[in-house]
Amino acid sequence: MTRIPGSAAELLIADDWRDFELIDSGNGRKLERYGPYRFIRPEPQALWQPSLAAKAWHADGIFNADEADRGRWRFEREVPADWTLHWQGLRFAARCTPFRHLGFFPEQAPHWDWCSRQLAGRSERPRILNLFAYTGLASLAAARSGAAVTHVDASKKSIGYAVENQRLSGLEEQPIRWIVDDTMKFVRREVRRGRRYEGIILDPPKYGRGAKGEVWRLEEHLPELLLLCRELLSERPAFLLLTVYAVRLSYLAIQQAMAEAMRPLGGTVTAGEMALPESGGGRLLPTASFARWTQ
Repeated sequence: MTRIPGSAAELLIADDWRDFELIDSGNGRKLERYGPYRFIRPEPQALWQPSLAAKAWHADGIFNADEADRGRWRFEREVPADWTLHWQGLRFAARCTPFRHLGFFPEQAPHWDWCSRQLAGRSERPRILNLFAYTGLASLAAARSGAAVTHVDASKKSIGYAVENQRLSGLEEQPIRWIVDDTMKFVRREVRRGRRYEGIILDPPKYGRGAKGEVWRLEEHLPELLLLCRELLSERPAFLLLTVYAVRLSYLAIQQAMAEAMRPLGGTVTAGEMALPESGGGRLLPTASFARWTQ
């Protein structure tokens, strides 16, 4: 039977960065460094007081969270349209997006490393499906580990950024299939085609629209998506990985939803929270919940 650990949640801490740093957080904001540039962004989970004095909170760019000016960056000095960062040999672009993100999520680094470890030692090239795949760092990490990757996202622009990241990392020869499509429609077609994958990565938004205006609502569509993903796993599966942001769901709800979907395959489901450590030491900033199934 599928085992659900009944003890404490697992905590994933992204503490192996050189080109990213969470400098401080508090009063609903966070101060971060992305390469040579510093940014201040809203952070509703930072319910505490900042550790550093106000004068230390200087930044090159500030994302304005005021109701009258929501969604705009204010720059204190010139910041390029994009610049290159590194993580364990991968090279990729950071950029200030209209959605306040910087083009990737640094807290997901433990996932990239974990997926690579799950793929190690396989005699045949594993097939990996990355859904809601954004700018592709998970796809690149899997491809570098020897996987043939199918990368799916509804945003043509995001996939363009992912292809650029592939070029920056020197992985142009690795087998990555780039697909602009609505995730649910694509997965249903893959099930009908009888396609199979050794690993599946899910990073769904709370709400989104597909390439042709299809609506995605996490609480409504996630259970069906998990069942479809189970059908897509091969006879020798490695993993199913789910990350959830910006939704009022506990890690336990996500864990139990995955456990129910994967029960016919047995295996183990673990779940918990992801966090970023402040460089000053001590505090952790929670960012997302996750669940992992392995056999």
